[in-house]
Amino acid sequence: MKLVVYVMNDVRLLEQFLKDLNDHGIKGATIIPSTGMARKLSESDDMRFIGTLKSLFDNPRIESNVILIVLPDHLVDEAYQCIERVAGDMTQPNSGIVLTLPIDHVKGYKC
Repeated sequence: MKLVVYVMNDVRLLEQFLKDLNDHGIKGATIIPSTGMARKLSESDDMRFIGTLKSLFDNPRIESNVILIVLPDHLVDEAYQCIERVAGDMTQPNSGIVLTLPIDHVKGYKC
């Protein structure tokens, strides 16, 4: 089992992404609205390097989504393919980030 953690930078893609997951046999995910550290720091007038941080935002976003998906190993590649079909090439700037973590034990998982 694996935990797929996907930080979706463009929240407008969420519905399309969830539909694509469902269409490819992945039936469950947890969506957590989130904000990145740089965004929060850029909102603070007390930060000395505020100008530097603001200049880093080529494509400023107010929020993102952290999507957690518990999957059997054989569906992990399918999840990655769904992500790239919807969000595009994950090596490109502002496309998000995806990673997997091993799961040693799980209770309550519905196949």
